[in-house]
Amino acid sequence: MSASEYETILSTLDGGVRTIALNRPDSLNAMNRQLIDDVARAFDDANADDATRAIVFTGVGRAFCAGDDRRQHVHPESEAEARDLVEAIQRATRAIVFGAKPVVGAINGWAVGGGFEWAINCDFPVWAESAKGFFPEVSLNLFVTGGVTALLPALAGLNKAREMLFLGEHYDAAALLDLGVAWRVVGDDRLMEEAQAVAAQLAGLPPLAVRAMKRVLNRTAAADLEAALNLETEATVAGFLDPETTKRVRDF
Repeated sequence: MSASEYETILSTLDGGVRTIALNRPDSLNAMNRQLIDDVARAFDDANADDATRAIVFTGVGRAFCAGDDRRQHVHPESEAEARDLVEAIQRATRAIVFGAKPVVGAINGWAVGGGFEWAINCDFPVWAESAKGFFPEVSLNLFVTGGVTALLPALAGLNKAREMLFLGEHYDAAALLDLGVAWRVVGDDRLMEEAQAVAAQLAGLPPLAVRAMKRVLNRTAAADLEAALNLETEATVAGFLDPETTKRVRDF
């Protein structure tokens, strides 16, 4: 087993399976700028690593990712600052979704906002029975990222995607399984075992075919994922620049 550490990420390799774990457990792995940048870099590194055949994506502690870190939230003061932040978020999604290696999610605890987006970005999202997810963005005068405006309708249907994105209701793992958003649900104590087993199975397949299948499916299953990412960026930047957003985020 080999291991390498980023500031907010643990990355370990064992038998061709790379485990990338969000490592801010005291903040429920909430997203600050360092975490966002580390996720993009860790996935870029894993996708470039010949020894990595499959990836498990999870969170250390009691949550996968509780969304934006409100304690460190700094409202962008200009369009350039807002765009730089949002493009960093979308860069992480591109590394997960368009990277060569298949990604098995091991989703524990809460997956909120951007964390829910990262769970949806996984090719094989395995959810723990107690895990829950929701999108608070519209209630905060913000917008979703992560390509979910294309991925979520493809998984759950347009009407359900509207419900999830507009109304921000909470969904447990069983409901997400019924919707097709979770791929598999297992007991909390079996989450990592199941995710590692699926990743090992993927790692044992011919890499050329696996990478081609991921590339083609992810570029064609959603209507136009790249266009969705670009439109999401513009909508999120506009939300950041609206003074109403600062008040709503502060009160959340």
